[in-house]
Amino acid sequence: MASVKEKKIWFCTSCGNESPKWMGRCPACGEWNTMVEQTVATGRQPASRPMQGDQVRRPVHLKEIDTTSEVRISVGLQEVDRLLGGGIVRGSLVLIGGEPGIGKSTLSLQIPLHSPGLKTLYVSGEESARQVKMRADRLGGDDSNCFIFSETDISSIIAQADALKPDLMVVDSVQTMFSSNVESSAGSVSQIKEVTAMLLHFAKCTGIPVILIGHITKDGYIAGPKILEHIVDVVLQFEGDNKGSYRILRSIKNRFGSTSELAVFEMTGTGLREVTNPSEILIPMHEEGLSGTAVCAMLDGLRPFLFEIQALVSTAAYGTAQRSATGFDVRRLNMLLAVLEKRAGFKLNMKDVFLNIAGGMRVSDPACDLAVICAVLSSNFDFAVPSDVCFAGEVGLSGEIRPVNQTERRVTEAARLGFRRIYISSYSSVDNPPSGIEIVKVSDVPALVRTLFKG
Repeated sequence: MASVKEKKIWFCTSCGNESPKWMGRCPACGEWNTMVEQTVATGRQPASRPMQGDQVRRPVHLKEIDTTSEVRISVGLQEVDRLLGGGIVRGSLVLIGGEPGIGKSTLSLQIPLHSPGLKTLYVSGEESARQVKMRADRLGGDDSNCFIFSETDISSIIAQADALKPDLMVVDSVQTMFSSNVESSAGSVSQIKEVTAMLLHFAKCTGIPVILIGHITKDGYIAGPKILEHIVDVVLQFEGDNKGSYRILRSIKNRFGSTSELAVFEMTGTGLREVTNPSEILIPMHEEGLSGTAVCAMLDGLRPFLFEIQALVSTAAYGTAQRSATGFDVRRLNMLLAVLEKRAGFKLNMKDVFLNIAGGMRVSDPACDLAVICAVLSSNFDFAVPSDVCFAGEVGLSGEIRPVNQTERRVTEAARLGFRRIYISSYSSVDNPPSGIEIVKVSDVPALVRTLFKG
């Protein structure tokens, strides 16, 4: 049996690429100054003790595998269950990432408090058991079946979980855990890889689902090697301004469901509140007759949203016109303004244009183009767009209005919220239009202006 030896290896903290020597730029991902030195063990490792649930495995024919009896576990939050594809799968490893203070620990503690039927082991590497209890009292709920374990040694955690046999385990956070098999500090590339691999082995062998909490870097990526996201089964990421009240939990990776889903939460004094109908909080909340506003029918993944776009157009005070956008790509705004000037004849080069997405949302759906143009023209003309009108269409460089995907879902959501008219591309087709809403098809920007601002 070969002896275990140690050697120095350089890891890229961005992608996890290994190198025998230091390099200023990672050859795999191209990032600069991301190589860090780690000590790793080589050679034959001692045989590990079989965990409870381990069996002698053999190849199984695909048709012999039975999945009909697979039952997903509800985590007690309807929006999270829907995001996971109907509940959490037994033996799965779920990673939740987000900025500090955005609500990761709050959500992970609300799950056992809202599902008392699940025997949950909550492992905290950042807070003491007393601190977790104080937060649980603030959040409310049933804590009769939740066990708190304040520990960072992953071997001790797995041993306690193996003895307790919970229905669910939450680890907060993976960057604070360490394994004695690796001689490096907690949070290093080697430690994160080793800890995640041990938790994955535990989850697959025992069938106990594990929820991991992960930090993110200043660039918005989950801290640690990229292999961390490849190991886990599901990656959920919190988005939004932690100074605001609304949070978006988005599915980045899901081996058991769709990644075209998201959940909206509102941060309150008693924790995160599920927002089952986000359109109601994003549509206009002001008096009618105000210019510079337009409602867009957006689709994020498979979920339709209706939200308000606000624009302010004024004469440039200092000679050079300003272009500012909050929640919208300012480069796309400049493109749309150039289309208005070149294709429709509106002179906006000497006017300041400010754009804002209501509710703190950040959007990237091309269907917002039509509403952006209407909001800008409404402010420029000081002509209010009727409050029961919404828009869904992409604007091309030649001024044409292009169709967007799943137009029928957008029209149905607009009709459900009480809108009387929706403007879409003349090339779009709606097979089963809902009752109570008029569908207006326009081919280009001049046709839109003639139709909408004819009064």
